[in-house]
Amino acid sequence: MTQYFTMHSENPQPRLITQAVEVLKAGKLIIYPTDSTYAFGCALSSKSALEQIRKLRGISEKHPLTLVCHTISQAAEYSVIHNEAFSFMKRCTPGPFTIILVATKMVPKLAQGIKRKVVGIRIPENQIALQLVKALGEPILSATLWLAGDEAPMCNPYDAIKGCYGKIDLILDAGIGDEIPTTVVDYTESEPILIRQGKGEF
Repeated sequence: MTQYFTMHSENPQPRLITQAVEVLKAGKLIIYPTDSTYAFGCALSSKSALEQIRKLRGISEKHPLTLVCHTISQAAEYSVIHNEAFSFMKRCTPGPFTIILVATKMVPKLAQGIKRKVVGIRIPENQIALQLVKALGEPILSATLWLAGDEAPMCNPYDAIKGCYGKIDLILDAGIGDEIPTTVVDYTESEPILIRQGKGEF
């Protein structure tokens, strides 16, 4: 059964944050808001939830997933951040950017791309997302709430009930989100490569 919480976007209720973290720690799958689109999220150790994300998104194991982090310091535990990438992250995060970096051994192999051992890093400007990560004590493994076959991400969490009911464990509703995904920048080398122009100005 899918649970549904209505959240305050700027001042999320601590009780609901705690309950959502308990769902994550139990290895289950949630939908939660970010500063761009809504996202699927699960704990790093939850293989079953990770596989469910890939199934719902229609993406293969070759596609690396994203870690939503609380700070750059936390991101540095899971990715190799060289000087140029660090400067970019200092300027542009928290914000609607996904930064592709070389993954460290802290990142589960199932979350990395098969051909390239990389991971996406996100530090969103969204209080619900940041407080979830802070309370969890580790990054949330995430992917855009974009169902296989759909032309665009879901921006209305209520629509997720119809599309995902029974397939996920918890929806955190903070109102209508953005349907424009993040800007994706590859910083695995010293020179950045723009992979996707999205909400963030690059």
